Parts: sequence; C-alpha cells; structure tokens
Amino acid sequence: MSEIVKMPALGESVTEGTVVRWLKEVGEEIAVDEPLLEVSTDKVDTEVPSPVAGVLEKILVNEDEDAEIGADLAVVGDGSGVESSSAEPSEGENLASDPTVAPSTTQEAPIGESEAPGDSSSNSGSADGEEVKMPALGESVDSGTVVRWLKEVGEQVEADEPLLEVSTDKVDTEVPSPVAGTLQKILVQEDEEAEVGAAIAVIGSGAPSDASPAPAAPAAESASPAPKAEQSTAPAATASETVSSSGNAQAYVTPIVRKLASDNGIDLSSVKGSGIGGRIRKQDVQEAIEAKKKAEVPAPAVASAPSAAAPAKKEAPKVEVSPLRGTEEKMTRLRKIVASRMVESLQTQAQLTTAVEVDMTRIAALRGRAKNDFLAREGAKLTFLPFIMQAAVEALKAHPKLNAEIAGDMIKYHGVENIGMAADTERGLVVPVIKNAGDLNLAGLARQIGELGAKAKGNKLTPDDLQGATFTITNTGSGGALFDTPIVPNPQVGILGCGTIVKRPAVVKDADGNETIGIRSMMYLFLSYDHRLVDGGDAARFLSTMKKRLEDGAFEGDLGL
Repeated sequence: MSEIVKMPALGESVTEGTVVRWLKEVGEEIAVDEPLLEVSTDKVDTEVPSPVAGVLEKILVNEDEDAEIGADLAVVGDGSGVESSSAEPSEGENLASDPTVAPSTTQEAPIGESEAPGDSSSNSGSADGEEVKMPALGESVDSGTVVRWLKEVGEQVEADEPLLEVSTDKVDTEVPSPVAGTLQKILVQEDEEAEVGAAIAVIGSGAPSDASPAPAAPAAESASPAPKAEQSTAPAATASETVSSSGNAQAYVTPIVRKLASDNGIDLSSVKGSGIGGRIRKQDVQEAIEAKKKAEVPAPAVASAPSAAAPAKKEAPKVEVSPLRGTEEKMTRLRKIVASRMVESLQTQAQLTTAVEVDMTRIAALRGRAKNDFLAREGAKLTFLPFIMQAAVEALKAHPKLNAEIAGDMIKYHGVENIGMAADTERGLVVPVIKNAGDLNLAGLARQIGELGAKAKGNKLTPDDLQGATFTITNTGSGGALFDTPIVPNPQVGILGCGTIVKRPAVVKDADGNETIGIRSMMYLFLSYDHRLVDGGDAARFLSTMKKRLEDGAFEGDLGL
C-alpha cells in the first residue's frame, strides 16, 4: 500500500515551501523518520522526514518548485509503482522542448492551482491560444496583484516555467505556465489586481495578437518602446531580471536569491546554477559568498622595520562602498513580516523604556577564571549572556507581571519562562526561543544559547524553534551599542536589552563603606514594557533584582569554582 508524503506545517503564517533538494531518488528505500527532502520558506530551511518506511516510488514536486502546506510531495510504497512513475520528464526535456505539445494529464498541476487550466490534454497551445488564469493563492485569498511578468509578448515559454510573479497580503509566489507555447497576449499589467480564476494571459502556438498590450517597461529602460518585431526575438536587456549562468540559457533568479547576492556583492552572471535548467539557487550564491570570503583573505604582510628618521604615516582607511548604495529593492517577506508586527505592537501597546547601570566586574572575573574549563566540561562557550539570562529568569519568577500577556480584560501569568533570543542574521532578525529556561542552570542556558545561535547563523532553525516566547532578550551590546529602546513583541509585555560592557572609572564602596575610584566593567540593562500592565515601579523592581544578582556575582557553584 502506498502512502502520500505531504508538505508539513512550517510555522505560523507560512502557507507554502520550496523543495530545495530531494535526499532520496526514486527507487531508493527509506526508513521511518529518515530525512526525505529539504524544504525552504522565508523563515526557515528544514528537512522533512518520511512518515513511513518503504521505497520512494514517485516525486510529485521537483527541486526549486513551490508547494502549499498539505500539498502532495511524493509517494512512498512497496516499490511496485516505481517503474511507471520514473519516466516523468524533467524541466527543459521532452514536453517542454516542443512548444506545441501539452503537458501529460498525469503531470502535477502548477503549484497554487487546484485542477487549474493546463491540467488536461485539451490545453495544447493551439492557434486560438490557451488562457492562463490567476491560480488559487491560499485560503481566504480571493485576488492577487501582478508584480512582474517574467516573459514578454512574443517570447517562448515552457510548460511549468515561471511566467509571472504574483503578490497577496499573505504570500509572494511565482505562477508557472500551464502549457508550452508563445506568450501571445498579456491581459493584466504589472501592479494591476486580478481575482482568482480571472484570465491574465494567453499562450498559443501562433504569432502574438496585434492587440496584445506589452508589459510595462522597467524603469531602467528608455521611454520609447521597442518595435514589436524585436520583442519576439529577444527580451529587453533589463527585463525579468534574468542572468546568464555559465553559458546556460537565461536562468530566472528569485527575489530572495537576488537580495542575497546583492547584499554580499556577488555578480550573478559569474555564478553557476545547480537548479533545473541552470537556475541559480540560494545554495549556489552561498557557495559563491564563501569563495569570495576566502579569496579576500589578505596574504600575510612582510613586516619591515620603520625608518628611524621618520615615523610611518597612517593612511586613511579605505571605505568599502555597499553594493546597495543608490539602488532600490523590494522588501523580503521576512522584512515585511517584521515591519508589520513591530508597527502593530507599537499601535496596540503603551510602550516605554527604563534602564539601570550594572557593575559586571565580578561576573567578568568569574568568567575569566572559568571559561576554559567550562568549555571543556560543557562543550559550550561561557559568554556574558548566560549570566544575564539566568538573572532575568530568576527576576521573572519573582516579578511575574513581566512574564504575562493581556487577553481582552484578562491577564494571563505564564507558568514557564520561555526566553526569546533576538538574533541578527544575513536574512534578517529572527528570535529563536529557549523553552522552559526557568528549569535550566547556567550550563544549560549556555548550551541552548550556543546551539540556537549556531542554528540561526546556519539558517537551520525549525518552526518550533521560533514559537512560544513569553519574554525576550536582545543583546544589542554585541554590536557595540551602549543603549537602545527595543520594541516589545506582541503578545509579550516586556523585552530586556543588554548594552556593551565597557571599562571606565567608577565609585566603589568597600566593606566598611569607604569610597574609592576604581576601573570597573560597566553595562546598561534597559527594559521596554507595556504600560497597560507593567508600571514604572514594576519595571524598576525587576531591573533592581537583576542588578543585585549580577553585581553580587554568586555564580561559583554553577561554574564549579
């Protein structure tokens, strides 16, 4: 008996995922819970395990293709169905190579469509042309906006090749062509809206209709439109933002890949694509970034003795100009989600910030004595953050107003301390969560901080890693900042910020109360909170509890000292 493998839930507000890589080939055996494929979303990359043991009989969604949550991905069975399913053509072969041949009735419908046009043998791209309709784009979504046409009128398009980009309030996605043929007519222009099921283009085997309106020209092009005869032979230089990939035909690049390349100064024309048809994938750009970093490592300079007659002159540092300077780019979905939630939080909460200054000298001394043995014993680096987090967790237990949320006219005090840990990554801000932090000791917190931090940097966080926080800590000081006023994330009512630790003169009292001036390691702790629930006195008491715990520095037992 065969079992269908479906696209699993991938986190709150995530409606679809992209198949990055199949870890098994058709005909291979797989065990229960063994990783079957890798899936990517705008929030996380993760592996999908097989729900059953058996033989991979059929792959229903190819690499680099999108699938909605709950969509069929593959068939796992006893192996009897392998032979009949293994002849499925790949992109750019067989069906796609002949613009007059329609996809087989057994071919999967384009992602986002249910029984969409092009799903039957009647869609042959005849001389009359086949209408391309706006596909279903998720539950409760009744329309979409055309963001960009990836083909121009007169251009050839293959079956299942990306034809246009569509945006809704929930998702941005590519719409593939249901048939192979010539793009004869564009019915909905860029930045125009169309209802689900509405005709948006016509694809056929004949020449373009004279009445076909051309898509809006990119801003970088001349205001004068190109003659139609030229449109049918070659796209404009800036159209569709495609790049030539190592001699392959023009390979489409997704917005996420373009942004990653732009942020890291990677010329996409020099990147070899490993996707279908030479398409450049995120992994290809990441490899190019690593290669670029290695190439930029300077060779060790041969030191020369400075002249005794004249001291060496310091040259002004060379300013590295960002490739983003003077450019425009669309916000990524992750950036838009963060922006929306931050604005929503400020609009629904009465937020303000309170701060205290903490003497971290004793913590610094303890850390200096214990960090090497701690690393060897616990397998985790001993930074300042575990000390701060343990003090925060203890303060939350004593001051539960900061570990609560408002639900209507009710206040819910949480029975656990789940600490969100804001992390700055190449993709943007993510907040992995340390669950049940109140049950962990200093070593346990250090291990969790290290593991989640590594997963965030490596883009390996799972949806579960990003959910359930009851209080958040942001280590702004890691970037050198002294002070910040962080925004409280809904539905939490508090977020703690940690400034950088600096040495400076400070007044110190000895055991007898005598005051002297000493060099101390000082840090600001700042707490933003929702004034609807937390008053200034509550915030001050919470911070004072943390300050006393850290300045006393009684962590020897946790460090084995």
